[in-house]
Amino acid sequence: MHFEIERKFLVKGPFKELASSSSRIMQGYISSMKGRTVRVRIRDEKGYLTIKGPSDQGGLVRYEFEKEISLQDARDLMKICEPGIIDKTRYLVPYEGHIFEVDEFYGENEGLILAEVELKAPDEPFERPAFLGREVTGDRRFYNSCMRVHPYSQWKEDIREWLE
Repeated sequence: MHFEIERKFLVKGPFKELASSSSRIMQGYISSMKGRTVRVRIRDEKGYLTIKGPSDQGGLVRYEFEKEISLQDARDLMKICEPGIIDKTRYLVPYEGHIFEVDEFYGENEGLILAEVELKAPDEPFERPAFLGREVTGDRRFYNSCMRVHPYSQWKEDIREWLE
């Protein structure tokens, strides 16, 4: 089994000049039940199917299975996804031995920028780049599967002070 161990943060400062690459991502959910998601993603010109299990350890660790699929299969699967497509640009930012994936969201999630760092163990230390803000690991509002139903535009005022 493959487990994903990652921490998630709001982004509060400039990061794009540090990025080594970027790609456009469109993703939808075939199923987004609490604790289990089946996601289809188109990243640039490639398709992916991902299954994720429930989170534990405060949202830090969860089972993840991902398989590359054809672009046409991904386009076809997008047609049967639940309502609400996530549209974002992902920037890869290397920093002190880790890669931070920084997502800039569009559409109803416009204005939200999140960074994730994948770890080898829940207690693995890492250096925090200056652009990281408040940690939001485990806060379901920041799960892509939740943001497609309850977008950032509906609750951004609730966290305004977190971004200052």
